Amino acid sequence: MMNQRICAFAVSMLVPAAIVAACAKRTVTVDVSAPPRAAAPAPPRSGGAAATESPVTPLTEVTTRPGTASPGTTSPGTSSPGAASPGTSEPRAPLGSARPAPAEFAARAELEDIHFDFDRHDIRPGDARILDVSAAWLQENPGTLVLIEGHCDERGTDAYNLALGDRRAKAAMDYLVSRGIQAERMNTLSYGKEKPVCQEHTEACWAKNRHAHFLVKAR
Repeated sequence: MMNQRICAFAVSMLVPAAIVAACAKRTVTVDVSAPPRAAAPAPPRSGGAAATESPVTPLTEVTTRPGTASPGTTSPGTSSPGAASPGTSEPRAPLGSARPAPAEFAARAELEDIHFDFDRHDIRPGDARILDVSAAWLQENPGTLVLIEGHCDERGTDAYNLALGDRRAKAAMDYLVSRGIQAERMNTLSYGKEKPVCQEHTEACWAKNRHAHFLVKAR
């Protein structure tokens, strides 16, 4: 009887000890993964305000008349490569370019004017034949430089006609280049509607004013 009591007491003591040992061996898992990185703050812009992109201003084809300011003007007190020098009325030519001086050129009977349809700068077949004759003469006279003037009739604004006259002069130049005349020998200038050869307000007169005029000088 005594042995049974001793065994029961021993069992009662061993069970809590086994439980404590099992608890001691249990591994506790803890999530130690690092928190996600915060995004780096954007560097502050100068001036404290958000910068905005300025629109790109397209270039125009307008060519100014001799003695006038270039289309791109500057604010008072500033200067640009095309601005006029103090005390002069003729604007300076941009660096690396040479503005033609019309007074140095003269007309030649061998270089006949060509004409254009209303509001067009295409070379017409009859005018192409005239340019072929001009190209032949220029090839026989390689020591000459050419100034091609573009002209328009009175209809339309000054700015529009300056651009149209510029396209007409360049169309004539491109045709001569296609016939073997070096582009370096030629320059173009637009007068728009400022130098009409006919003053009447008729279609016949307007047709005369829509032309390209050719002037030459020795190199």
